[in-house]
Amino acid sequence: MQHPDENVSAGKLQSYYCDMHIHIGRTSSGQAVKISASNNLTFENIAVEASERKGIQMIGIIDCHSPSVQEDILQCLDSGVMQEIDGGGIAYRDTVILLGSEIEIRESGRGAAHVLAYFPDLGTMREFTGWMAGYMKNVQLSSQRIYVSPLELQQEITARGGLLIPAHVFTPHKGLYGSMADRMGEVFDLNGIAGIELGLSADSSMAGRISELDAYSFLTNSDAHSLGKIGREYNRIDMAKPSFSEFRQALQASNGRRISANYGLNPRLGKYHRTYCVGCDSILDEGSDVHDLVRCPYCGSTKLVQGVFDRILNIADRTEPVVPESRPAYHYQVPLEFIPGLGKSSMSKLLDAFGTEMNILHQATEAELASVAGQGLAASIVMVRNGTLPLSAGGGGSYGKVLR
Repeated sequence: MQHPDENVSAGKLQSYYCDMHIHIGRTSSGQAVKISASNNLTFENIAVEASERKGIQMIGIIDCHSPSVQEDILQCLDSGVMQEIDGGGIAYRDTVILLGSEIEIRESGRGAAHVLAYFPDLGTMREFTGWMAGYMKNVQLSSQRIYVSPLELQQEITARGGLLIPAHVFTPHKGLYGSMADRMGEVFDLNGIAGIELGLSADSSMAGRISELDAYSFLTNSDAHSLGKIGREYNRIDMAKPSFSEFRQALQASNGRRISANYGLNPRLGKYHRTYCVGCDSILDEGSDVHDLVRCPYCGSTKLVQGVFDRILNIADRTEPVVPESRPAYHYQVPLEFIPGLGKSSMSKLLDAFGTEMNILHQATEAELASVAGQGLAASIVMVRNGTLPLSAGGGGSYGKVLR
């Protein structure tokens, strides 16, 4: 599982590609878990896709609180297809799965937000499910509201040795900053937060306008609702091996472990990057002053959905972003599926030649890519690596577009 071109100076640490937010659509028996996710997103199918096609070496499956999902996990373990490992996690071939849950929180007078909770083993997750079942209308489903305070939930997670990470924190749809609070400290004990998931419409520089985030490691994850979306955003994490305990240390930047790179969409491609007018279906992408608008400049409507960038400008306590020296590089990377002209046939040829999408994105030279898919697509893939493809901004729930 070692990334062959990475040399990490601290002991025997290596670098691994990791996507820590993947949903389950259905169980193997067909029971719904994440209603909006694809039916073929089962626990085992996710593991196969991540390991054999994507080349991602650690994943977080965040609907593992569901009792029906836990039955699937037990079947995978009992059959020998997967194995629990030392340090926490479940191994499938070259990929380790961490067990997680996405939970909706709400407080009186505030909007709702989603948080991620990870636990080291199935036994702890099942115990957590038993507790949540007393405060949740349907514990079988993904991303359900829990009827306790955010602080009580935080205490239950950390008391079980779990990790609490606010999810897609800036999005207007269930993001902590986007729809719940101006400051995370208003709803959580900041000492009990393990890390921050930025979401598809934000990057490290944008988050650097909020000083309370300086202390935390940032994650860029796919929030995949289909197999193809796994790895559209991901992280490079330096660890001794993929496991829950190593992930915890990496979030803490402890003992040489760390998040060493974030690979994410350019925020302009995100579905909620700029403010959107419901009245005339316009994305307001003309300068930084859009965050002050109360009416659409095109049609006069007040039905505006504030975008991530504009929300950050509204709540920022800095006029310019501050990115700590310890913060890893944020690499703008367009998923392969966004590249115009890269269809199923070309993708199949590239996978046959290079094995996994991670190898296509990181390992193959432009000349090697061109020999398989042609010079035009090879050049586009290299531009993806360099973050230089021209883009139009997204907003209002629609992705931005690659213009080339």
